Amino acid sequence: MFKKPLDDLKTSAPLRNSDRRKLKLRVLQDFALTDAQPEAGDLLVPDGLQSVKFTTHTGEPGVAYLSSDGEPLWFTLGKGNTDLIPTIYTLWKHQRLVPFLSTPSIVIPILIGGADLMVAGVVEHTGGLRTGQLVAVTCYTPGAIGAPLAVGRMAVSDVQLRADGAKGKAVNILHVIKDKLWEMGSRGDPPDPMPYKVPSEGAEGEQEPGEERGAAAIAPADETPPPPPLDADEPVEGGLEDELPPLGPHDVSSILRSALLQAIRTSIAALPPASFPIPSTLFYTAHILPARPAHAPGPTPIDIKHSSHKNLTAFLKSAEKEGLLRLKESKGKGGGDVHVLSVSAAHPDAAAHRVYRTLGEAEAKREKREEREAAEASKPHEMAVIELWKPHQQSIRLFEEGEKDSTALYALPEVKAILNAYITAKSLVNPHQQQFINIDDLLRGVLVTKGNDVPEFTKRDELTRRLLEKMQPWYRIEADGQDPVLKKGKLEPISVAVKLRQGRKACTLITGFEPYGLAADALAEALRRACASATAVAPLPGKNAGLEVMVQGRQIKAVAELLLARGVPKKWVETADLTEKKK
Repeated sequence: MFKKPLDDLKTSAPLRNSDRRKLKLRVLQDFALTDAQPEAGDLLVPDGLQSVKFTTHTGEPGVAYLSSDGEPLWFTLGKGNTDLIPTIYTLWKHQRLVPFLSTPSIVIPILIGGADLMVAGVVEHTGGLRTGQLVAVTCYTPGAIGAPLAVGRMAVSDVQLRADGAKGKAVNILHVIKDKLWEMGSRGDPPDPMPYKVPSEGAEGEQEPGEERGAAAIAPADETPPPPPLDADEPVEGGLEDELPPLGPHDVSSILRSALLQAIRTSIAALPPASFPIPSTLFYTAHILPARPAHAPGPTPIDIKHSSHKNLTAFLKSAEKEGLLRLKESKGKGGGDVHVLSVSAAHPDAAAHRVYRTLGEAEAKREKREEREAAEASKPHEMAVIELWKPHQQSIRLFEEGEKDSTALYALPEVKAILNAYITAKSLVNPHQQQFINIDDLLRGVLVTKGNDVPEFTKRDELTRRLLEKMQPWYRIEADGQDPVLKKGKLEPISVAVKLRQGRKACTLITGFEPYGLAADALAEALRRACASATAVAPLPGKNAGLEVMVQGRQIKAVAELLLARGVPKKWVETADLTEKKK
């Protein structure tokens, strides 16, 4: 119900005192607390209560009642419906406010995923349950009642629940821990389980004096010992389905019918009328199978073969009898094919169906994740290009003054840190204009250049720039699958320039790529394929000037994208169109 964020969430408004008193009276009466615990009214309907209107992601309107700190305590569902439903937070305050059913901890994540509680998943339950009654779902704990983790309405009575061979849904879940309504609150941890005594034979349905509502006779759902309790937050992993009992044919049929309703509300509703008629096999594989619940409620495969219908035609004819769809069977020698002519989105069951997370959605999400991971794995990692500087000539004095190794290589942040430490130690910040640094004798000796005077003070960034000019530049390049390259000299970016050759023919020239581990011939061949243009490799004029790769046409964008794909950082690719006329 609250799998997705609430739509049309209105601004909360505080309840008037008279409205709060009426609400408290309703709670006391509806949950039989008038005589037993009259003080519970102030606990469950506190001062400062606020109301807020909302719409669920399925389009169902409702009203939520929030505490003064914004924690949801109660809500109603449906237009004009005033039936109060307690939230998980309210049930944690009063754990026996409503009857309960317990289920193994491995089922809790399935409920969080949007599924209802099936009969096969019930371990214990309160006696005297009626169809449609509000109940809490707890995590089974031997000898105790766990904290409520979900609230819903009974889909069957306790008599049907305990009948031999009982199958199908036990509780239609309305609200569960970790859904979007719960996330509006404090998101605290559930309280500890409450110990209880198993009632004596024949005590079923009886309530001891002073016993709170919902604590009466706790009946085991079957004689099979339940699995040991696990943490309710434990993720669902492989092997979960094997822990649950197998489903019967009627259970599988019920789930397939829910999948049909889900498809009518979602994928089929989006089809244009011209899509009909649809062959039955296509209708089944493209719409019903993907609409099955994302979490399997047992090890039994959810398909026609394991249902009570045994074949697809029987299943579809059963749905036709209910008025969910219309069929047409074409006559032929082989018995004819069945086609679906239309579906009834206005059918009461289809209109009342609550949309859940489907197997198709889960598989699509997994496929997208796998594609994303595969693309990320195949994507070359950006090479690390690190500029370094080594103390040289006059600049050695500054590093020796700071007791630093004058033969080591330093990155820019390290050079700045050493300079700042010296400025602080010598109190060189100008007291009148603190953005300026006073130049002392040592710095003047470091920065002095023949023919240029050193100013009395300068800005910190300018001082850093001039210091780097007095140091020896180095660089280190680290690329995947290659040994790190450490070389002396200033690293220049790769130049990608468009020029005119032979009059009016434009071509793209790439130079300066060798330091980045790119071979000229391999780069030319990759560009030939990427640009679908002729390429050529030629030496640049001058001794040891390197090579130049030429691509016919204006290919700046294609060349830049290829260089980035090879791991060259964008900062180190410089582009220019030299054919543009200067203004």
